[in-house]
Amino acid sequence: MSDAPTSVLGICGSLRSGSYNMMALKTAIALKPPGMTVTVADISQIPLYNEDVRQQGFPPPVETLRRQIAAADVLLFACPEYNYSMSGVLKNAIDWASRPPDQPFAGKPCAVIGAAAGMAGSARAQYDLRRSCVFLDMHPLNKPEVLIGQAQTKFDADGNLLDEVAKGLLRDLMGLLPGWARLFAKR
Repeated sequence: MSDAPTSVLGICGSLRSGSYNMMALKTAIALKPPGMTVTVADISQIPLYNEDVRQQGFPPPVETLRRQIAAADVLLFACPEYNYSMSGVLKNAIDWASRPPDQPFAGKPCAVIGAAAGMAGSARAQYDLRRSCVFLDMHPLNKPEVLIGQAQTKFDADGNLLDEVAKGLLRDLMGLLPGWARLFAKR
């Protein structure tokens, strides 16, 4: 089992074309170990959560996300910070995907990275996301914490991460994901 490929689903909580979180996610993908595949979910077409709509069935973009979550060995959230919390886009995607039946987050290992313009590098948003992970029975990797503060100074115009410490943390985190996924693999 230790040589089995690890499938990762990346979920970026920012839709902005120049998103530092998407840049960080792309950097993490470039630093992934051999035998790992990473798919990035498209949450841009998920409608605002509405229980009346859900009663009619899951919209196709939500069905796709739920299938992707269920199929992945581990989830990798790229979590921006908006007003001291996670973005509405990310929270909305989680709210939709977590609805019954067959809530796909339960028992799923995950990891969180984040970039923000402030000094804390999305620490408060990541804390809120981790609280949602606990409620949904996900298992977040605790270390390393990837908090890319003052993100506007850490990436070049082409989206390349310039900060060697942040790159090292991303490399370390990606290297730990296969073992983390195996630890929680359903038998």
